[in-house]
Amino acid sequence: MFNGLGTAMITPFDKELNVDYNSLRSFVKYQLDNGVDSLIVLGTTGEAPAIEEEEREKIVNTVVEIVDKKIPVIVGTGTNNVNHVLKNNELAEDAGADGLLIVTPYYNKSTQKGLVEYFKYISERTTLPIIMYNVPSRTGMNILPETVVSIHENCKNVIGVKEASGNISQIAELFSIKPDSLKVFSGNDDQVLPIMSLGGDGLISVTSNVAPRPFVELTHSILNNDLEKARKLNNQFMKLNKLLFKEVNPIPVKYAVSLLGLCENVVRLPLVKASQETEKLLKEEMERLDLV
Repeated sequence: MFNGLGTAMITPFDKELNVDYNSLRSFVKYQLDNGVDSLIVLGTTGEAPAIEEEEREKIVNTVVEIVDKKIPVIVGTGTNNVNHVLKNNELAEDAGADGLLIVTPYYNKSTQKGLVEYFKYISERTTLPIIMYNVPSRTGMNILPETVVSIHENCKNVIGVKEASGNISQIAELFSIKPDSLKVFSGNDDQVLPIMSLGGDGLISVTSNVAPRPFVELTHSILNNDLEKARKLNNQFMKLNKLLFKEVNPIPVKYAVSLLGLCENVVRLPLVKASQETEKLLKEEMERLDLV
């Protein structure tokens, strides 16, 4: 469970900025048809901070219903208010989700000791497996390797970490001290090869919103020790990985998915549409890769 390729899903909106549930259903089916190993709903890429509570419930229920236990559905529930996290966790559990992705608190950032207590408090109040999410560029808070291990050892249902610090040295240190029971997922598409080569269990991907099949092949190649194939795919898609972060995620990927006809190119404030230059470069690269 929770190995291989997980897509950090977009949330489709219509031109009036409402959640587009028809497009959501089509997008989930597209991901299933292309063999992804899990879906991550309402994370950064899903614009979770811009989603209303009643929308959150309907989005999670819709995805769980369409997936129908074919693959795990992991719900992003982290906020900087622990009681809101607990409420989001309960919603995910009631919907039949399979796991939780919980980012470190942001703005009211804590100490390393505070992070241990935070995840312990949350884990004691849910039965679902938890994946910690370390993305200091967004939160201002970095989970140190020894803290990751301490949280895992003190919280029986904290099973892994999504590592998006971008710090390969720190991630290598984590692998040198972690127990085998702790899963590590690359949170950056452009670092999947080094992180999984160190022993990582998979990738939680933005690029797989538009290229699910190649990224399934990439992650599975690494898991199967076919590094020649993995390197080839990694090199082939590196430019697309970079372009999808030319502006703040998920601005570019929303446009890219719209080129596939799977959603409107609509984001909610404070996000705005990509620049014409970014759109031009993305379209050219997706055409080069035969994605459109």
